[in-house]
Amino acid sequence: MSQIPTLSHMTVADHRDLATTLGVETPGDGEVTWELLAGRVEPHSGSAFASRGEAIRADLEGRLDPDVLDRERTNIAAEIARLAAVRDAGVPDEPAGPYTEVATPGWRLYEHLLEVGFFESLDENLPRFTAEHIETTARELVLAEPLSSALDDVGFDEAEKTALLSAVTNNTERLARWVPSNQIPAGVEFDTSNVPPLHQRAIGGALLWIRGLDRHLWQNEVLVTDEILDDAVRHVKGMLGGLYVSATAARDLATEGQFTDQQLTAALTAGAAVQIVEQEELLHDVFYIRDEMRAPSELR
Repeated sequence: MSQIPTLSHMTVADHRDLATTLGVETPGDGEVTWELLAGRVEPHSGSAFASRGEAIRADLEGRLDPDVLDRERTNIAAEIARLAAVRDAGVPDEPAGPYTEVATPGWRLYEHLLEVGFFESLDENLPRFTAEHIETTARELVLAEPLSSALDDVGFDEAEKTALLSAVTNNTERLARWVPSNQIPAGVEFDTSNVPPLHQRAIGGALLWIRGLDRHLWQNEVLVTDEILDDAVRHVKGMLGGLYVSATAARDLATEGQFTDQQLTAALTAGAAVQIVEQEELLHDVFYIRDEMRAPSELR
């Protein structure tokens, strides 16, 4: 069985930008890792970050079912472990195949979060994406040992964990376009009452893109290359990694967890950010098959 294509497509510039954002000197070899940052980053959070986490805990107290969260979080981890086999299988044999199965525990998690008003609570209590909020999120993430260990447990190596961190810190302009539903300005050309909360869009959107891969790859088999298949599973692992972070934060809410209030805010923010960035990357690398990407035609 092959290895999953690595999540880390970080360039030297990506490493440098990540280090600069967090105020850490880039090492001589230019490589920045989660572990290195955890030893050098200074916490930067103030009472505002902690108060947001505290407000979310108070708002959702008693609503989340820890058994559901534990079960589906474990199932998401199992699907992450299965991605190498999904890649080995190549193009799906039918329009509802392995990627549909990969997304299934995520949908069960999504339905529970939707039922208890989880997404609405986050829209009310978390700020929109700004450069300052994202920087503080990244600082709290690298200092959150329980989250780092959880990602280790589901097969994310140092390079992949750092790539997730980079997806958060190095995409501030992209993330700024994703606005909480209650902060969309008046006068836009669509009905804002139909726009779901931001975290619902992040999780639901990621799951829709994963589920849609079976049909897309099956229908476009003659165009699909190994590189496209590699990119598909790479971005799916990224989205599932973000979903796992969100599920871990939700479980922390439902139990006497290990996260501080600051770390809880950071994990909820980062889980959504990673899923947003990875679904947009999947769109451009896999769904938009440009002429220079496609497999050569046998008729030429």
